[in-house]
Amino acid sequence: MENEVVVTRKGQTTIPSYLRKKFKIEEGTRLEVVETEEGILLKPKKTIWDLIGTGSTYATAEEMKNLLGKLRDMDE
Repeated sequence: MENEVVVTRKGQTTIPSYLRKKFKIEEGTRLEVVETEEGILLKPKKTIWDLIGTGSTYATAEEMKNLLGKLRDMDE
């Protein structure tokens, strides 16, 4: 299903509500912007909270270690 959205003067647009619900995009959700050959891809960015208790579904042990290290660095 194709949708058309309008970009405002400030570069903002609205993601259709059915897609926000489908992909659990709520106010405050951070999106990763990825340039592809076909255009721009917006995807919800995983946070440390997404990784808790999920094991290897989202990250390897090394990736988790790196994420935790980054969080510790932010506190300093």
